[in-house]
Amino acid sequence: MKGAARRAILSVSGAAVLSLLGMALATGQAGGPQGGQSAPPDKPLMAEDVFTNVQLLRGIPVDEFMDTMGMFAAATGLNCTDCHVQESGGNWARYADDVGLKQTARRMIVMVNNLNRSSFGGRRVVTCYTCHRGLRRPSVIPSLALQYSTAAPEDPDEIFRQAPGAPSADEVLDKYIQAIGGMQRLANLTSFVANGTYQAYDDSEKYPFEVYAKAPGQRTTILHSSYGDVTTTYDGHSGWLASPQEMKPLPVIALSGGNLEGAAVDAALSFPGRIKQSLNQWRVGPLSSIDDRDVQLVQGSSAEGLPVKLYFDDQSGLLVRLVRYTDSPVGRVPTQVDYSDYRDVSGIKTPFKWTATWTDGRTNFELTSVQPNVPIDSAKFAKPAAPTAPKVSAQ
Repeated sequence: MKGAARRAILSVSGAAVLSLLGMALATGQAGGPQGGQSAPPDKPLMAEDVFTNVQLLRGIPVDEFMDTMGMFAAATGLNCTDCHVQESGGNWARYADDVGLKQTARRMIVMVNNLNRSSFGGRRVVTCYTCHRGLRRPSVIPSLALQYSTAAPEDPDEIFRQAPGAPSADEVLDKYIQAIGGMQRLANLTSFVANGTYQAYDDSEKYPFEVYAKAPGQRTTILHSSYGDVTTTYDGHSGWLASPQEMKPLPVIALSGGNLEGAAVDAALSFPGRIKQSLNQWRVGPLSSIDDRDVQLVQGSSAEGLPVKLYFDDQSGLLVRLVRYTDSPVGRVPTQVDYSDYRDVSGIKTPFKWTATWTDGRTNFELTSVQPNVPIDSAKFAKPAAPTAPKVSAQ
């Protein structure tokens, strides 16, 4: 999904991970909005309610449908207009046009579903990525260079048991809590407002963004762009993504399924003092490496069983990477966040730089200021309104 719209926006899952900034800035217990009972979550619109000519991917919410498109892009190395018509880049209705690649994709979905059903009892063992591996056409001839090269270490989606000789999850998580400032300092932080700039991987411009967070589990991120504001809100119970029509098919999309659960996981992980309670089925993997430094991999499971992987620097104990997943009808979709440039904020070490990577893009973020323990109006965490005309230029 290349082009100006992609450069200016994070996807549903990518925008949500901005909230992980709060991992070093607040403590409490995840729950509903403060000051009253949570409203029931919005009933999400289905893909066929918004798009026309949807044939196989009916009955799934719009945000999950968009995740599925991201999975196709990641598997084949193609973007939106590669699979659709060129005119679709500026006209949502033209995505309904039938072209050869769309028809092929439908046949592939049926083939993969049949294979999983007949050979693996319905478990999603084979996906688009299994064969394509980022290529439009799967490779047929073995690569001798690959065969005799040093194999890259596996990065499994799931670790099924505690690695022999590895420390316990409690030991690794306690080391992290101590490394960022200790439980007492974390307990004294109840809110923050942060400001900075973000830059998409294929865009030379930087744009401002801001984050509002309040314990126990509320958070809003606002990305300003030349198209208008992109707002992701989680009130402790429901979540939404609001963006200009040029970027998404609806001005406000209710988060559902894995995306809503991802927002809940992000909210829970905003509070390091309760990190152990935020996930379950903790286990520790073997020592690995990121950029030539040893890292300890710890994995937990969300309430619905989706894995969340945390990579801690083995020497400093600081969090350097997070990977979490959402499910789509064609496979599990990852989101990765890499943290760096930890600085002291009221006695707590906070990452001032991070990179969010997902199937729809990669964006770099850099903070310029963080204000802890400031009052934040509860209206900041309500369902956002549809975006208005843009009021910002590049930095």
